[in-house]
Amino acid sequence: MNTIELLNLVREGKVSPEEAAERLRMEPFIDLGFAKADTQRIVRQDAPETIYGAGKTPEQAAAIARTLKDNGSPCVMVTRCSAEMAEHLKKEFGDCVHHEQARVCVIGNPPEPSPNSFVCVITAGTSDIPVAEEAAVTAETHGSRVERVYDVGVAGLHRLLSKLDTISKARAIVVAAGMEGALPSVVGGLVNVPVIAVPTSVGYGASFEGVTALLSMMDSCASDVSVVNIDNGFGAGYIASMIDRRTAPL
Repeated sequence: MNTIELLNLVREGKVSPEEAAERLRMEPFIDLGFAKADTQRIVRQDAPETIYGAGKTPEQAAAIARTLKDNGSPCVMVTRCSAEMAEHLKKEFGDCVHHEQARVCVIGNPPEPSPNSFVCVITAGTSDIPVAEEAAVTAETHGSRVERVYDVGVAGLHRLLSKLDTISKARAIVVAAGMEGALPSVVGGLVNVPVIAVPTSVGYGASFEGVTALLSMMDSCASDVSVVNIDNGFGAGYIASMIDRRTAPL
């Protein structure tokens, strides 16, 4: 049953408004055979389903995006989007923007951020920028204003301190770092807002493709630091935007 059919039943008195609201919140999805598009996630979570592009064909990603768009999602993200997939999506959707460094396609118009919105995305080094860009684009797509502060790692701490006035105004902070993963703890000790740490798979052999940074961040002595998975810029940006949108006054 689609949304229109359900609303017609409410109008006819066959379904109560309360029952309809519960169905809209929990039930609907559209079965495409290869995927079950969660068309009501935007009702449950105030954000549409995001499409993870890796492992999908361009045609599959486009079909899911079309289903979400046709069923009330004003803006749809496709993460881990290959160049081939991005070209296909741009042909299918006139309002598709490819953020190449972030490997993200955004279809539709993101919501306007609150005037008081502010997420800061920080990297230890230039090599961490692709993961940080995934976080930044994710937060922007979900309605946050984002400022980027890149290449301010602990090997030159004065670079971070020169941006402290900006960083300290943020409502949530994302810090992407590889190697030993020390930067989130430093940032966490300087601010009074949540810090979401993103270990990146950047570094020499003993970094173990991000495992060293992950363990270091999980052992942080800064109490305001939480950690997402290795290279998970999307998860960090999503959480940061949630915090920002819930705390920023209109």
